[in-house]
Amino acid sequence: MNVDIKLIDVVAPNLHLRYSGVTSTVMALLPRQAKDCAIACVGAHIPEDVPRVKMIDVILSGWQKKRIWHARRNDEMIVGLILKHVLRQPWKLLFTSAAQRRHTAFTRWMIRQMDAIIATSEMAASYLERDATVIEHGVDLQRFYPPHDKELAWSNSGLPGKYGVGVFGRVRAQKGTDLLIEAMISLLPKYKEWTAVITGLEAVEEAEFVGGLKKRIAESGLKDRIFMLGEVPRDEVPLWFRRVSLYVAPMRWEGFGLTTLEAMASGAAVVATRTGASPRIVRDGRTGTLIDPDDLASMVAAIEPFFANPGSCLEFGREGSEVVRDHHDIEQEVAGIRRVYDSLLR
Repeated sequence: MNVDIKLIDVVAPNLHLRYSGVTSTVMALLPRQAKDCAIACVGAHIPEDVPRVKMIDVILSGWQKKRIWHARRNDEMIVGLILKHVLRQPWKLLFTSAAQRRHTAFTRWMIRQMDAIIATSEMAASYLERDATVIEHGVDLQRFYPPHDKELAWSNSGLPGKYGVGVFGRVRAQKGTDLLIEAMISLLPKYKEWTAVITGLEAVEEAEFVGGLKKRIAESGLKDRIFMLGEVPRDEVPLWFRRVSLYVAPMRWEGFGLTTLEAMASGAAVVATRTGASPRIVRDGRTGTLIDPDDLASMVAAIEPFFANPGSCLEFGREGSEVVRDHHDIEQEVAGIRRVYDSLLR
């Protein structure tokens, strides 16, 4: 949906050519923000329902009035700095940081140049070396919600078994996909009603890693129980969250980990590593189980009780969806960001 740059107060760039977790966050927020904020996106992977402007219009119209450039990546900060300090346009620069690690010297320098900072967690804020407003990610509850019947939802997937266990997101070592597969190789022969599904981008640079995973699945004789579906269309992502009874977030490290929230919102029990925001999001023993990163034995031990008692997934899933509805609705995130916007524009 193309809009006139003259009407826009906030530009949210998405300059990454590959669809990523940050892209997912931006595209979830923009339609909500646009209801009461003059905001538009510029860049790639912009759905039809998201207001958009062209980069050439951003550049040519940047002198008209004060606007906010809301960056979430280093390259987007660089573009913002060029607009403000090279072209001398009256931009206010805002950066959202999810990283839970010490930034490089260059990134730290760019962060110091920003007019305001949002951190997605207290932990992420602790690495910024300057004041930040903490606004946690939220979930679009109109897209992610529990199905009426988990078993029927799984049956509609066309995959075998009665219950699904899944991990969704980019397939790479950081995400711990290999750990999930090893856990499935250990458990699935014993629990015949369960099937594992993995979706997400299999990037060219991860070809060796992804190839190794597929080879391991083939060697285990579980090609009909462990499915790697690759990247699925954006509008199908919520369907897969609704289909699985158990979601595993096996990340070795993570900035936030939005998929854990999306799984809980969709009524799935979760097993998550203590990375990103999971220690705050997951109610250990109530909505899921927390384990240490890179600990295969703990992962197997955490998953098996859910496999042995599928009914517990429903109990944990109900609790999880209530927690998300009460504390992690995307509308709360939108309201928090809007307050930062208003402060900058004042």
